[in-house]
Amino acid sequence: MSPHVLILGGTAEARLLAAELAAGPGVRVTTSLAGRVSRPAPLAGDVRTGGFGGAEGLAGWLAERRVDAVVDATHPFAAGITAHAARAAAATGVPLVVLRRPGWQPGDGDRWHPVPSLAAAADALPGLGRRAFLTTGRLGLAAFAHLAGVHCVVRSVEPPAPPLPPHAEVLLARGPFTVADETALLRRHRIDVLVTKDSGGAATAAKLTAARTLGLPVIVVRRPPLPAGVAAVPDVAAVLARLGLTPPPPTR
Repeated sequence: MSPHVLILGGTAEARLLAAELAAGPGVRVTTSLAGRVSRPAPLAGDVRTGGFGGAEGLAGWLAERRVDAVVDATHPFAAGITAHAARAAAATGVPLVVLRRPGWQPGDGDRWHPVPSLAAAADALPGLGRRAFLTTGRLGLAAFAHLAGVHCVVRSVEPPAPPLPPHAEVLLARGPFTVADETALLRRHRIDVLVTKDSGGAATAAKLTAARTLGLPVIVVRRPPLPAGVAAVPDVAAVLARLGLTPPPPTR
């Protein structure tokens, strides 16, 4: 029987991995999406949408569907599903590979202010600016809903639900974004502080370059830690090697 790989998806890396697995011989791939985006990009292989019912529900699904390996390729801030995947894998003995794109690193000229959470970002924001560009995702905006003294320009793929900051201007857009576009946006809206999560990747990194060029402070929410005993690999090639579908790179 062909090996069955479950991808916990929602990221560009998950789409690429699904395509790589589906193109290879003898592998069945299923990608699970949380359903938070109404029109996700096309995916190779089978697709399911919605939750599993916690770690126990996921463990039951793995056993029922005879899954041979799980790849957690969710967003770096999807700590809940990562914890559930770790528990379900441990309970069933199904191998788990966590795919996490590397985080961003500050460079010369950056004015980064790392914080541990969205709540901490909201606390730090009034001391750094009065016109903020929020790129933290539509599901975390409640943390900023009490900031009456800050005008917030919010960018989201889909319309965010309340509560929102009282002075919020919503921009609906999906990356990737160019440095020129991000610089123009920051200037047009007279932004004096950027707030973002350390999502990593190139698709949304241009805003950091634009902020550096304009000398703006950047509040960067650090990633949540992985569950104890769980390590991550940085790219699709490393996942394929871990699954034994390609030879690992030579050691130096």
